[in-house]
Amino acid sequence: MKPLIEVKDLTVSYRIGLKKLKAVDSVSFKIEPGETLGLVGESGCGKSTLGRALLRLAPIASGQIFFDGQEISTIPEKQLRREMQMIFQDPLASLNPRMSVGEIIREPLAIHKMENQMERVYELLDLVGLPRPSVGRYPHEFSGGQRQRIGIARALALKPRFLVCDEPISALDISIQAQIVNLLQDLQKELDLTYLFIAHDLSMIRYISNHVAVMYLGKFVEVGEADELYKNPQHPYTQLLFNSIPLLDPVQERLRKPPLLSSEIPSPLSPPPGCPFSTRCPHATQRCKDEAPRLQDLGSSQSACHLTKR
Repeated sequence: MKPLIEVKDLTVSYRIGLKKLKAVDSVSFKIEPGETLGLVGESGCGKSTLGRALLRLAPIASGQIFFDGQEISTIPEKQLRREMQMIFQDPLASLNPRMSVGEIIREPLAIHKMENQMERVYELLDLVGLPRPSVGRYPHEFSGGQRQRIGIARALALKPRFLVCDEPISALDISIQAQIVNLLQDLQKELDLTYLFIAHDLSMIRYISNHVAVMYLGKFVEVGEADELYKNPQHPYTQLLFNSIPLLDPVQERLRKPPLLSSEIPSPLSPPPGCPFSTRCPHATQRCKDEAPRLQDLGSSQSACHLTKR
């Protein structure tokens, strides 16, 4: 099956003073149609920048991004927006407070001069589980979960095939998060959508994703099938992330020793030579400090670690 999204050696960099910051550093991956790639990592590792680059919203220094076999730089802007959309982290900040719900959802339809615009607005409200009288209300009149449903409806207005979900549940109450994730799953099945799902919640990533990519200082350090990666993480950083998930048993949680880290996370402006995780990894050798590892195939996953055995 031909992947819907294929990324080859993507680098996104910014000039900050006299230094160059590589927010995304030589990343490659594929997402099959109808599947979800979960993207995890600490804040500042480049997750959101990668998502924005896929939609041509961040400057690409080098590499290629293909959508359904076509390089996105060759796709006209309006066509690209019909095919690829984003669901934002903060639903309140992403919605215009001066526009009603009907105006917000109708805006992309008007820009693209679609027919039967209000009919489509009502159809989208039904799709995301909002009452039709919502069209005349404003964002501040809704709860956080309802506002995110408005954002989802707007993202679906032009019938895209690919959505970047940029931490769409992190600003919501715990009780609402599962509802939004279940809605996204239902929409994926009904509309045959493909997702890049960015999140901090590792349990939710496992629940929604077919594959998971772990990112550290702009690089992928491990990629694999979701269930297999969670059962048997190979990279020390992935193991660290999973060990940070709270245990359900409060007694075991209190007795568990926190993982030992040798230092703070390095500045992305001055990443360490060799393996980017070498300054914090308890297993690092001299080779790790001198030579950057490449992702090596381990069967159901790939890991960028010199100590990983095939």
